[in-house]
Amino acid sequence: MPGTEWFPGARLNYAENLLRRRDGGIAIYATGEGRTLERITWAALARRVARVQAGLEALGVKPGDRVAALIPNSVFAVVGMLATAAIGAIWSSCSPDFGPLGVIDRFGQIEPKVLITADGYRYNGKTHLLADTVRAVTAQLPDLERLVIIDFAGEPWTAESVPTMTWSELESGNATEPRFAQLPFDHPLLIMYSSGTTGPPKSIVHGAGGTLLKHLSEHQLHSDVRKDDVVFWFSTCGWMMWNWLVTALASQASIVVYDGSPAHPDLEVLWKLAAEIGITHFGTSPKFLSANANAGVVPAQVADLSAVRWLGSTGMPLNPDQFDWVYANVKDDVQLASISGGTDIIGCFALGVPILPVRRGQLQARALGMAVESWDEEGKPHIGRKGELVCTRPFPSMPVSFWKDPDGKRYRSAYFEKYPGVWTHGDFIEIRPQGGVIIYGRSDTTLNPSGVRIGTAEIYRAVEPMPEIDDSIVVGHQTSDNVEVVLCVKLADGVTLDDVLERAIRDRIRSETSPRHVPRYIFAVDAIPYTISGKKVEKAVRSALARQPVTNKDALVNPESLEQYEHLL
Repeated sequence: MPGTEWFPGARLNYAENLLRRRDGGIAIYATGEGRTLERITWAALARRVARVQAGLEALGVKPGDRVAALIPNSVFAVVGMLATAAIGAIWSSCSPDFGPLGVIDRFGQIEPKVLITADGYRYNGKTHLLADTVRAVTAQLPDLERLVIIDFAGEPWTAESVPTMTWSELESGNATEPRFAQLPFDHPLLIMYSSGTTGPPKSIVHGAGGTLLKHLSEHQLHSDVRKDDVVFWFSTCGWMMWNWLVTALASQASIVVYDGSPAHPDLEVLWKLAAEIGITHFGTSPKFLSANANAGVVPAQVADLSAVRWLGSTGMPLNPDQFDWVYANVKDDVQLASISGGTDIIGCFALGVPILPVRRGQLQARALGMAVESWDEEGKPHIGRKGELVCTRPFPSMPVSFWKDPDGKRYRSAYFEKYPGVWTHGDFIEIRPQGGVIIYGRSDTTLNPSGVRIGTAEIYRAVEPMPEIDDSIVVGHQTSDNVEVVLCVKLADGVTLDDVLERAIRDRIRSETSPRHVPRYIFAVDAIPYTISGKKVEKAVRSALARQPVTNKDALVNPESLEQYEHLL
C-alpha cells in the first residue's frame, strides 16, 4: 500500500481548480473579532493571488520550496496558500497562538524559504502581538530568506535577524492572472503536522491531486455542497479543517473565514453570522455545542438559520444527547454530520450522507472510496463489535511521504506496523449493521481494566450530559497488575464534587454503559487540557498522572493545566 501511484502522467494544479471563476460573485466572506465583514469576489481573489504569486516568485520561490505561515484564519491565509500552490511550492501553516517552541518544532523541520506572519491577532477581546514569538522562531530558521509581515492587528514591528517586507509590498505588483504550474498528481501541496503532544510532531506531506479529489468527494457527494453555497468551519490555520474549508472553492461555493473566539462577545456571535450571510454549511465541534447547551443558548431563537442545510461536527465524537440538542434547538431538518478522519488523510474515514437517515450517536456512513473495516486483535473484520479502524485498500489522500523520511521507514511505522500492508489509524470503532459508525476514541488511549477494552468516548457520552459537569477527561492509570480508570471533571459554576455527586456520576456511568466502565477515581479539576485544534489530550494527562514528562506543551492551548494532574494520585 505505501508507494501506491495514482493517475501516472496526469498534470494539474490545485489552485487552478479552486480559481475557475472570475465573476462578481462572492468567493470569501471574511470577518472576526473587531473586524468588519469583508466580501471578496471571485475576480478580486484571482487578482490578489496573481499579485502574491508574482511577489513570491520575485523572492525566488519555485516548485518544491516551502512557504510557511504563522497566520490567523483570514483572506491573507487563503491568498497566500493559493499563490504558493499556483507556483508548485509547498504551503505549511500554524495557528498564531502556538508558542515559539511549538512553531520551531514544526517549521524547523521543513526549512522554509519564506515565512509569512501577522503582526498579531485578537482573541477573546484581547490583542496578542507576535513579535517575540516570530523573533524567536526566525533565529532558529537558518535557511529563511525573507519574512513577510501582515498588518493585521495594527501594531507594526520588525525582526532584525532576517530581511523583512510587508504583505502590502509582496502584493504590490500589477499581475492580474495567476499562472498555474502543471504538476504531477502527487506533487506536494501541503506539509501538515500531528498534534505533537507525546513527541516531536510528524511532518506529513500531502499531494495536490489526492487532497483535491478527497475534498471534492466529501463536499459534493457527502455534504451536498453546491455552486454558490456558503461554507463555514470554525478553525485555525493549524488544523486540517481549514484546508478542507478552503477546498470548497473548487465546488464554486463561497467560504467563510473567521478569526477570533467563538464565544466573544458571547456564544451567539457565530449563529448571528450564519444568519447575516446565509451560511448553508456550518462546521463546529462538540465542545462548542456543549458550551451553547450549558449556557442555555437556543440558536434557533437568536438567529434566522433557515439557510443552514448541513451542520458538521468533528474534533471528538458527538454524544447522542448532542444530536437531541441540535434537532431541538438549532434546526429540526438539518443534516447533522458527525465526521471523523484526521490530518494523516486530510479528510474523513466516516462522515455524513445526504440521502441517508441520521441516527442518534452515529456517523452516517463510511466515506466513498475508503475500504474501512473494524478489526479485532487477530485481524478479523466484524460488524456490530468494537475494534481497530483499518483501511484495507489504498486511497488517493494517503500522505505522499513524511518530510525527511527518504526510505519511508517512519511512514510505514506510523500506519502499517500492526497489520502489515493495511492502514491502521489508531481509532477504536464499531460499524453498525445498518452501515453507521460509532467512534469510541483513540485506540492508543483505550482503557483496559481487567483486560476489557473500553473507549474513552463511551464514558464521555455518559458523563457530559450531566448538568453538573462542564467538561471531562478520562484515562487509564497503569498499576502493577491492572489499569485503573481515572475520571477528571470540570464542574459547572457553583457545583462541588461531594459524595452525592460522585455517587450520581458512578451510577450514571454504570447504568449507561457497564460496571467495568465505572472509574476507580473521580477528581474535580480546574481545566481540561486541549490542543490548539480543540482535541482533548488524554495521553498527556495519562503521563502527568504518572509523573512522566509531557513533551511539546506548546501544542496545548492551556499547558499550565497539567500541573494539577501531576498531584492527583
